[in-house]
Amino acid sequence: MDVVVETAAGAVRGVRGAQHGHTQHGDEQAQVTVFKGIPFAAPPYGENRFAPPRPVVPWEGVRDALDYGPTPPKPPYRAPIDTLLPEPSIPGEDVLNLNVWTPHTGSVGLPVLVWIHGGAFVNGTGAVPLYDGSAFARSGVVCVTVNYRLGAEGFALLPDAPGIAPANRGLLDQVAALEWVRDNIAAFGGDPRRVTVAGESAGAMSVTALMAMPAADGLFQRAITQSGAGHHAMRPETARTITSALAESLGVAATAEGLGAVPIEEFIAAQRALSERIAAQPDPTRWGEAAVDGMAFEPCVDGSVLPGRPIDRIAAGAGASVGLLTGTNADEFTLFTVPFGLDAAMTEAGVRGLAASLGLDADEAVGAYAAAGPALPEEQRAGALFMALMRDVFFRIPAIRVAEARAAHGAGSFVYEFGWRSPELGGRLGAAHAMELGFVFDTLAHPDARPMTGPTPPQHLADVMHGAWVRFIESGHPGWDEYGARRTVRMFGHDSAGGGAGDGGEAADGGPAVVDDPGASTRVLWEGRR
Repeated sequence: MDVVVETAAGAVRGVRGAQHGHTQHGDEQAQVTVFKGIPFAAPPYGENRFAPPRPVVPWEGVRDALDYGPTPPKPPYRAPIDTLLPEPSIPGEDVLNLNVWTPHTGSVGLPVLVWIHGGAFVNGTGAVPLYDGSAFARSGVVCVTVNYRLGAEGFALLPDAPGIAPANRGLLDQVAALEWVRDNIAAFGGDPRRVTVAGESAGAMSVTALMAMPAADGLFQRAITQSGAGHHAMRPETARTITSALAESLGVAATAEGLGAVPIEEFIAAQRALSERIAAQPDPTRWGEAAVDGMAFEPCVDGSVLPGRPIDRIAAGAGASVGLLTGTNADEFTLFTVPFGLDAAMTEAGVRGLAASLGLDADEAVGAYAAAGPALPEEQRAGALFMALMRDVFFRIPAIRVAEARAAHGAGSFVYEFGWRSPELGGRLGAAHAMELGFVFDTLAHPDARPMTGPTPPQHLADVMHGAWVRFIESGHPGWDEYGARRTVRMFGHDSAGGGAGDGGEAADGGPAVVDDPGASTRVLWEGRR
């Protein structure tokens, strides 16, 4: 059944009907209303290329919002990541669009979830099937997924006047989407005063940046960050180096005018080539944070849009009024190593060198991580140690630092760890980066979930996690204690968490699998170092 809603720019037509996926409700209750491809800003091309997001030109009549809109230009993922994390590429210029799932447009005052996708700031889209918001809508939440400019289009630092080509355009796109939610979501049944912004990976880093940005102040009341925190932001000198290298490879001036004259396809190809060049020779003396973070394009501390590194801004009190749910996966780094066989190529000498480069005592680090991990055959030991170190420096420790920084200002944070181990790739993929997405969105039944989870992921765990996210979105409390002096962490899907957890993330006695200070022996190694 078609449903028409009036927005500030014009009327949009969505559809109401039963959605695919798991549901415990009857058919009528399972029906949600969906609007796809609604523009929240003008196409960022032509005179708008590299500009801040411009207002949508209003339209007359009713605009169809039945299909996902165009996706921002992006290179394909490298094989086999393209199989593990499939994502659509939809042509067209109206890329700054969003999608809305609502229980009913006649509802009033429902909580709102705004989802910012991951993809290392160069990939991803709000149209990824695993982000289907039907389950959230069935749970009484209005769900919104958004696109934003990626790669150099969204994050290259250009030496033009800030009003012409501002820094962090991708973040400004996210702010524009949140402003659209503020101004329009009531027409879809949502309450603009009950907005939770959430994201995973680069999306979680974006959410943490939004918590630190003056332009986003007041646009959301709660935040969820999955596998991403506040340490990843470039210094402006690093961002300028990246822009200069990109322009040099294209033979144009490192300005909005020079780069804007390059066709999009050629621009994306050069962007990818530069990223691969940095990855092949990650020299921090030349490439700065890009060599360390593994991302050539990410938010930069420009002093205006992003006044400081997000973790530093949060430590100074930014975002203290925003409720936070944050966490990481137990085996984050397997996604970046196991599919390529890089874990098998690692040596203990390499692990020791990595530990030393990160400021750790190599003997102490190797001993602590070896003792904390499972017993493994000798040929797997070095790879496991490498992945555990990288998990912590990239994901786990930064998330802990955000929770600690907020606690110093009396701001509560709820911390989780996802530990369900996938059987894929001979079981070596484990609880990899992005593994939790199908559980949070309750989209495990979608075929695109299967390359990561395998054919029989535990639906009960999705019920538990999705329920916790809904409780946080509705009330600000997901169901366990805040992270404080006891360092309380909710463990989802850990076989041994809390004295014997089942695959639903619950202890053997049926209570919640909550652990105080898990991984303490390795956490303390990073004090004063990360």
